[in-house]
Amino acid sequence: MQHQTGVLYVVATPIGNLGDLSPRARQVLAEVAAIAAEDTRDTRRLLAQYGITSELIAYHDHNEATMTPQILERLVAGQSLALVSDAGTPLISDPGYTLVAAARAQGLPVVPIPGASAAICALSASGLPSDRFLFLGFPPRTSVRRRTWLAAVASEPGTLILYESAKRVLETLHDLSVVLGETRRLVIARELTKQFETFLLGTASELIARLESDPEQRLGEMVLLVEGCSASESDAAHAESIRVLRLLCEAMPLSQAAALGARLTGTKKNVLYRLGLELGLAAENAE
Repeated sequence: MQHQTGVLYVVATPIGNLGDLSPRARQVLAEVAAIAAEDTRDTRRLLAQYGITSELIAYHDHNEATMTPQILERLVAGQSLALVSDAGTPLISDPGYTLVAAARAQGLPVVPIPGASAAICALSASGLPSDRFLFLGFPPRTSVRRRTWLAAVASEPGTLILYESAKRVLETLHDLSVVLGETRRLVIARELTKQFETFLLGTASELIARLESDPEQRLGEMVLLVEGCSASESDAAHAESIRVLRLLCEAMPLSQAAALGARLTGTKKNVLYRLGLELGLAAENAE
């Protein structure tokens, strides 16, 4: 008789309103041998709400290297376990990728139990286009790195979705204004599914003014949504990349021009290099 392995359930939990935990998620959390939780204190409060007494084990960024093999051993032995994060869907800017990837690599069954996700929740009610979007997670913490990070997605036509802490939201809005300009629509979705849920709409400067005038709007969990690059913006950016690349190629080889141009325009180095080849700039520079 073939030994049956356990199942790893990836369980989404509420992002604020505890009533959003699905009946299926409750059943799974109550029946598994153990629950791997990012913060056992937060998860214990959720489980207490529903009278769930399953074993809790800590699984987070700092211990995943040691805990992943232990969880896999339990799955191989036939125990089913659940993976949860503090709130929302695991792996979405939360720990869990290492475990899920390892379980898949060993051929162990991984079953998603869908539910809340702050990014999708915010997008669905933002009023920004939802047919194409790019989830970016948390931005870098320093302005220099953050601006470089934003420049790399400046030409993305889909709605940009990012998370930000209340203490850095004003700095990030300022960098969005500098890198992406003042014509794009932005939305701040704050305290989703909670009592003080708020959606703020406007340009980066308008939202900065709103948050500075009302400190309460700088409290709680935040999702930032940014309108994607329009066709006219994209054409203008492409024209600017060509202009910069031509100027740089007058003074240096194409490979160097592409590298420096990438830093100046935000366009990827390999894209600029191919563009230079198409325009014959390498041949011009060699003459």
